[in-house]
Amino acid sequence: MKNFIYILLLGLFIYSCGSSRNRNLGDSQINEDTVRIANDSLEYEIIIIEPGFNLFINSIAKPEGYYSQQYLENKNRILVSDYNQRVRQPQVYNSDLYLQEINYDPNIDYGYEVNYLLYNYFVFFSRHYNQRFSVPTRI
Repeated sequence: MKNFIYILLLGLFIYSCGSSRNRNLGDSQINEDTVRIANDSLEYEIIIIEPGFNLFINSIAKPEGYYSQQYLENKNRILVSDYNQRVRQPQVYNSDLYLQEINYDPNIDYGYEVNYLLYNYFVFFSRHYNQRFSVPTRI
């Protein structure tokens, strides 16, 4: 009887370990940490896939409307330039952090939402990866 209980418990343990194979645990995390912004008339699209960015926007970042669009555009112009210079220097800066250049044209009016999310991405990036740019990124 004692051996039967041990075998039953061992069987339940093995069964419970194997039952989690078919669940997609990572898909919900990827969808929650993806921010997509698109405008068909200007033919641009921004996709930010960064774990924790959505939480940052919803809990730590200043709310939309806190900064003016001109303020965000001025900051983004400098931050994008700094970021792109680091992408071009993989021997100096971590190429795992600076993957590809950001195509940001200061002569195009991207609107408030794009500038707001881009600036907050730089704030998140500098805080999360302990990076410093030539322009302070503050909350």
